[in-house]
Amino acid sequence: MNCVFTFNGTPRMVEVSSQYNPMIDEKKLEERLVVVEKAKSWSPRVVSRLEMLLRSGMDEALYRINPILFAEEKSIAEAEAVDLFLHACVAGLFDMDWLLVCPMCSDVVESFRSLRKLHTHFHCHLCQSDYDAALDDYITVTFTVSPAVRSIRFHKPDALSAWDYVFQYKLTSGGIMPDGVPWSETAKQLVRVLTRIEPGSTANLEVDATEGALLGQDFDSDAQFFFPVERGTGVTPSYVPVTLDRGKCVAAAARIAPGKVVFEVRNDGKLPVVFGVLQLPEAASQRPKLHFTPSLSGKRLLTTQTFRDFFRSEVISAAEGIAVLDVTLVFTDLKGSTALYERIGDLNAYIQVQRHFQHLLDATVRHNGAVTKTIGDAVMAAFLTSADAVQAALDMREAVDQLNRDRLQRDFILKIGVHRGAAIAVTLNERLDYFGQTVNIAARVQNLADGDEICITEEVYSAPAVAEIIAPYPVVKSEAELKGVSKAMSVYHLARMESQPANQHGDADAKTYHK
Repeated sequence: MNCVFTFNGTPRMVEVSSQYNPMIDEKKLEERLVVVEKAKSWSPRVVSRLEMLLRSGMDEALYRINPILFAEEKSIAEAEAVDLFLHACVAGLFDMDWLLVCPMCSDVVESFRSLRKLHTHFHCHLCQSDYDAALDDYITVTFTVSPAVRSIRFHKPDALSAWDYVFQYKLTSGGIMPDGVPWSETAKQLVRVLTRIEPGSTANLEVDATEGALLGQDFDSDAQFFFPVERGTGVTPSYVPVTLDRGKCVAAAARIAPGKVVFEVRNDGKLPVVFGVLQLPEAASQRPKLHFTPSLSGKRLLTTQTFRDFFRSEVISAAEGIAVLDVTLVFTDLKGSTALYERIGDLNAYIQVQRHFQHLLDATVRHNGAVTKTIGDAVMAAFLTSADAVQAALDMREAVDQLNRDRLQRDFILKIGVHRGAAIAVTLNERLDYFGQTVNIAARVQNLADGDEICITEEVYSAPAVAEIIAPYPVVKSEAELKGVSKAMSVYHLARMESQPANQHGDADAKTYHK
């Protein structure tokens, strides 16, 4: 069914399912879509695709939306899709959720509306396992429609059926088995009975047991029972009493053979319990390792400039910070900027330096990075990949060269250093920042660069796709001894293409630097 809606004063045809009539606040939806549309110059039909989702998507499609999957389904560039949901979140169309996801069962162990509440040590009740999360792994970011715009049943999880609570609210569909089937779909085949038990109530859960094992599980605590099911163990008891109380499970002793068995489960706690019994196969001693569909990781969000621009109040409260296993950092600095201030005056020099900052920011955003901070005339930027970082560094150098072409002399001479490694995401001076040896090395490698030179470390040089990017440029390899680093590091100096050509291997004779 096609319906006509007025958007920003213009009639628009939107396809809406005739089988579904969601509760939408039309006024708020209209007002907030206008804010998103005006936020930036979007590609054609990007906002209309979002509007169609909000109007005609089923409840499941509007709960914990994966922007990367949305981009694939709607043929939108990933970076634009991430920006779209961030702007839509700012406009009040969506709420952002930070999820801690179990790597073994894809259970959403915890979710937070703010980065400041996120912690990295978590325990999965279903797997009975503990994990330390990094921004690269196990931390993912999703978006759910705001209840002020459209009400969906997942806004009230306590009112969900036990089945929806477990398989729509608790488990994600992103964990994939080696055979390509989502783990959540496999888990559905194991469930024999699943129900919500109110405080003080008893539920008789009848199961037709087969050889293997029966697992009883409270899906919100560590309360479990486990019974092997084996032939020759005698007659299956008519029932097995089970008591649940404050996250603990006490089941009567029993030896269970294949056949019908009733678990008499009493909830002595003060809160409702979603409890299920799963039939585990005989060969369930070791669960296959899951891989996950692409999603918006915490690391990617922190290297997205739109997030840093619009969510400045987001800080990391964890005292130890949050680990980032692999990030590429770029440091830049202007050579001779002090002389520029003396020659043309503070105000004029300040204006020109701000122009230079804008060019560096544009290059950073263009290559999927974010400026972490500026320090005097220097910039620190973070990137998802080394290939993006190196391409951004080359674009920065070219942009600064363009600035110089309009001037009587070369006022701007850029020095750039690039390094890759692990870091800690922290909050310093009320700003999201990175801390650790990777940061120190990146800054010191920048100090090794001459004017118009880009220095990259071995970790960057050997990263995927970097060799192809730097192939046209003369490269000189050196051995650098950096302060605080126990052994010399290999550093590659990228000159401009019009400079002296490199040798056959792109490397000149090794030199030694001390910094």
